[in-house]
Amino acid sequence: MSTAVIGIVVVVAVVVAAALIIRVVRAGASRRERALRRRFGPEYELNVAQHAGDSKAAQRELDERLRLYGDLRTQPLPGELRERYVAEWAAVQEMFIESPERAVTSADRLLARLAHDRGYPSDRYEEQVAALSVHHAEHVQGYRQIHDTSGLAREGRADTEELREAIVHARPFFEDLVRPPHHGATTGPGTAHQLYGERRSGSGLRRWLPGTGSGTRAGTGHTRFGHTRKGGAW
Repeated sequence: MSTAVIGIVVVVAVVVAAALIIRVVRAGASRRERALRRRFGPEYELNVAQHAGDSKAAQRELDERLRLYGDLRTQPLPGELRERYVAEWAAVQEMFIESPERAVTSADRLLARLAHDRGYPSDRYEEQVAALSVHHAEHVQGYRQIHDTSGLAREGRADTEELREAIVHARPFFEDLVRPPHHGATTGPGTAHQLYGERRSGSGLRRWLPGTGSGTRAGTGHTRFGHTRKGGAW
């Protein structure tokens, strides 16, 4: 075999090997992307958008979050504390009718305390959100929204609809954090009803649905609408 032929064979072998290596690397990267998408859900797309479409940079950041907080051991809320938080959240929703700004800032502080009591970092907001995004990726954006809106409210730069949407979008995050360890379990009489916004009053049991802007009388199907002082439907 001539030297020229040997050289061609070597070049072809190198090209084939390089192609195989590239394929293996791409396959590994694709698997990693799929794994991150499954783990973070909407948080993955949000992070890519925040990195101006640079998926590699977004993946590096999410990998770092997993490294830092993936093994974080959180604590479930004791039953009494859970009921206290549920009552506080109901009070915040009722406060919104008279003072939307104060309700949003109160909700923001409530969620920060709740995350702390569950065992998430609390020294810095950014660190807390990063840890929460690993374990509550589906709803953590609601926490970000209410935190940002709370800042606007303190500066007088948030309108009633923005404030209402912040409360609405934060509620699934609140329910995610306050939910008992075994979904569907209760810690005492009335807890399950309270968790989903029900309360008892002199006129009977009412079900509040802040996510839809209405309250429904339990068992009747009739809707009761409330309005904020500024005219926004709750």
